[in-house]
Amino acid sequence: MSKITISETRDHFLKNGERFFYLADTCWSAFTNPTYEEWEHYLEYRRMQGFNALQINILPQHDRSPSKNYIDPFGTLPNGEWDFNRRNEKYFDRAEKIVEMAVERGFTPVLVVLWCNYVKGTWGSKISPSKIIPRDKLEEYVSYVAERYGKYNPIFIISGDTNFETEDSVDYYNAAFETVKKISPGSLTTMHLAGGLWQVPEVFVKSPNYDFYMYQSGHTREHQHLPYELAQRFYNMPVKRPIVNGEPCYEGIGSIGSYGKHGRFNSFDVRKAVWQSLLSGAKAGVTYGAHGVWSWQEEGGNLKYPEEYASIYGDPYHWRIALRFSGAFDVAFCKWFFEKYDLFDITPANEKLVNNTSEIRVSEDEDKILIYTPFNTDIKLKTDEAYSKWEGIDLGARRIFKPEVEREESCFTIRMTEFNSDLLIIGNQKRK
Repeated sequence: MSKITISETRDHFLKNGERFFYLADTCWSAFTNPTYEEWEHYLEYRRMQGFNALQINILPQHDRSPSKNYIDPFGTLPNGEWDFNRRNEKYFDRAEKIVEMAVERGFTPVLVVLWCNYVKGTWGSKISPSKIIPRDKLEEYVSYVAERYGKYNPIFIISGDTNFETEDSVDYYNAAFETVKKISPGSLTTMHLAGGLWQVPEVFVKSPNYDFYMYQSGHTREHQHLPYELAQRFYNMPVKRPIVNGEPCYEGIGSIGSYGKHGRFNSFDVRKAVWQSLLSGAKAGVTYGAHGVWSWQEEGGNLKYPEEYASIYGDPYHWRIALRFSGAFDVAFCKWFFEKYDLFDITPANEKLVNNTSEIRVSEDEDKILIYTPFNTDIKLKTDEAYSKWEGIDLGARRIFKPEVEREESCFTIRMTEFNSDLLIIGNQKRK
C-alpha cells in the first residue's frame, strides 16, 4: 500500500513519486450505517468516477441517518452512557473491514479521530455530554485507532468541525496530534475546521505534526464567497502547507439557515465552489459531498430528519440516489483536468484581472493562465505574456470551444460566448 507524501515545494501531494490530486468523497457515516454489500456498490461507483480518497468519521457521526446496522463503539451503562473502559471490538472490526474494502479498490482512507462532539470544551460537546472522551482515556483511544488503522496508510483528520473555543479543546487536539504521529509517523495529518474558520491557534500552525491545511467553506448560501476567500487566507499563512477545501457545499443540501428561501445546492454551486477554491490557492485537491451519502440515508422520503435538521438542510435523499448526482462527475472532471494540464504548480493571479469582480478567479504557472468565471461576460486580463493558444470549456455541458480573444497592448480581452453557463478558459504561452 502506497503512502501519500508532500511535495518538496509543499504545494501538493505525491503518491509513488507521482503528483497526486486529492479527490475525496464525504461519507462520514460509513462505519455505522451501510451493509458490506451496500459499501461495495458505493466503492465501485466512486472508483469508476475517479475518486481516490474517502473521508470517514471513526466514531459515530452525530447527525447521521438512523440505521439498523448501528452498534456502539464502547460498552453501554444502564443509563445509556458509554463506558470508555470497555471498547466494543465488534464496532472496530467492522470499521476495519470497511477500510480494507476501500483500500483494496485503491482508495486512501481519510479518518476523523475526534469529531468535536467527543471533545471537552467544544460547541459539539453540548450535543451529547455523556459521550465526551475523558481526558485520561484520550491517549488510549487515539493510540488504539492510530495503531489499528495506521497499517492502511490513511490520512488522519485530527479534528472534526472544531473552532477551538477553549483551552481544553486545544489540549485534546494537540495531544491527539502528538499521539498519532508517535504511533503512525508516516500518516499525513490535518484538521477539519468549523465552517468559515481560518484562525488556527498558533500552537498548531507551528506544529511539525500538522501536515496540510483543510478548510470548510460550508453550506451557507450567503457565504459562498468563502471557497476563494479561505483559500487565500490559508495560502498566505506563515507556514506553507498544501491546501484542500475539505467541505464545500454538498450537492442537494439546503442552504443552512435559508433552506426555504434558497432551496438546495446543485451541481453548478458545487462546480463554482470547487473551481474557485482550486484557482485561489487550495490546489492540492478537493472534497465532494452529496446530501444523503454523507449521512447514509436508507429510507428515502419515508424517514425524515428531526425538525432542527430538516429546516436547515432539507430532508436527505436516499443514498443510492444521491450517489448518482451529476456534480460528482463535475468534481471528478476537475481532477482529470488538473492532471491532463499538469496544473499542480499554478499560483493565484487575480491581480491580472481587470474586471471588478472577485467571483472570477485567475491562476497561472510559467506557461499557462487559467480563468474560471461563474457567469458569461467579457473578461479582460492585464498581462505582457504571449499567450498564443486559447481553449474554453462550457462546464455545464463539458463542451469544448475556441474562445474569441483580442490582443491589445499589455491586455487580452476574452469575449463573451454563446453559453449561459460557468466557463473555464486556459491560455497557453508560446515558449521562447
